[in-house]
Amino acid sequence: MRGVHPTHIVVVGGGHAGMTTARALRKQLSVDRATITIIEPRSYMTYQPFLAEAAAGSVEPRHVVVPLREILPNCDVLAGEVTGVSSAANTVTVRVADGNVRQVGYDLLVLAPGSVSKTLPIPGLAEHAIGFKNLGEAIYLRNHVLSRLDAAASTLDEDLRRRLLTFLFVGGGYAGVEAMAELEDMTRAAASYYDTVAAEDMRWILVEAADRIMPEVSANLGQYTLNVLRERGFEAYLNTTLSSVHDGHVELSDGTEFDTDTVVWTAGVTPHPVLRNTDLPLDDRGRVRCTPTLQVEGLRSVFAAGDAARVPDLTSKDSDAVCGPSAQHATRQAKRIATNVLALLHGGKPRKYRHAYAGSVASLGLYQGVAEIYRVRLRGKPAWLAHRAYHLAAMPTWHRKARIAADWLLSLPFRRQVVALGELHHPRREFAMATEAQGTRTAEDDEPVRNRRD
Repeated sequence: MRGVHPTHIVVVGGGHAGMTTARALRKQLSVDRATITIIEPRSYMTYQPFLAEAAAGSVEPRHVVVPLREILPNCDVLAGEVTGVSSAANTVTVRVADGNVRQVGYDLLVLAPGSVSKTLPIPGLAEHAIGFKNLGEAIYLRNHVLSRLDAAASTLDEDLRRRLLTFLFVGGGYAGVEAMAELEDMTRAAASYYDTVAAEDMRWILVEAADRIMPEVSANLGQYTLNVLRERGFEAYLNTTLSSVHDGHVELSDGTEFDTDTVVWTAGVTPHPVLRNTDLPLDDRGRVRCTPTLQVEGLRSVFAAGDAARVPDLTSKDSDAVCGPSAQHATRQAKRIATNVLALLHGGKPRKYRHAYAGSVASLGLYQGVAEIYRVRLRGKPAWLAHRAYHLAAMPTWHRKARIAADWLLSLPFRRQVVALGELHHPRREFAMATEAQGTRTAEDDEPVRNRRD
């Protein structure tokens, strides 16, 4: 209709849920019918199930991310950090790259900011641990682990060598188990290039507060996974927590102590903290409370999905059950939000979200995996193949599917690349040393260069 402004739809978050929602809506709505703005600090979506393989070198890191501007044509991609939401004023507060704050108005809002690592006030944790939720952390961890092998092969200090070759992972869910198993597989291959470092010299330790690992699958399959890891030499401490990690000295709740130079924290996630800066209804875990139609309780024009949303699980007999924080739910919730938004725009009635959990697949390194698909349990190579097939099918865009498949095919006749590129984390260090050695740095330049975090 002439003179009618297009509906402005704002999507907060460019992960699975946000990107899928925006993509589905753009396919169904013309530009003159609706404008779509997606707000995300990084201008790309990371396919997180491939992070472990990216860290281990099985796939090229660039192939597991999807640029939002590429996959969302005719959408406005705003690279900024959301700092608040006001449903009363229909606005989203965004801090953009130049540090300024913008107010973005909306007619319909989709909240999918995702989650962040759930941490605890453990002495030394913030100073010495790293998470495993984004591509930067995965690349850093790969380079860090390989560089520990280089350092261990060079030192004559046995205590330091033992510390360098000890790797601690805290959290026995999918993220922790997959990351640890893939990286151990990578270092086992890398050790063949060293004369003074063998796979048996490395110590891989998993700490889990619960009495089992991988709660996403059945207890039997979780126990099978634990047995596989122990057969490969992993140490697993169940019903145990991390007490402290001061200067690389680790203390566990059961009294175990050891030194390590690598602490990876994968002990759960928590909804994005931006939700606390909104006027939306939250549950006791900080998630947005949603109705079965994925609309925020009491708000017809605001939807939420993914890790940040508390969505009733209509497939469960338990009336209090909610959907788990998985990519499987996030993607399907996004598609339901898209159809419900279209229903609202066309005067229809939103439909409820209902999806029975199909199962889970996990890789434990090359040719090893576990899977539970519609109550069918797979182990070993069949599970590993199922893991790759499922996630390859779920990966957006055909050319990324092709690139990942090519990475896998090339790994069959050739060994994986096992080199640490430490310069990626401190790219200016060598240049700064050169300028200092040659006396070309000015006095006023000296302080900023020394203190800058590259």
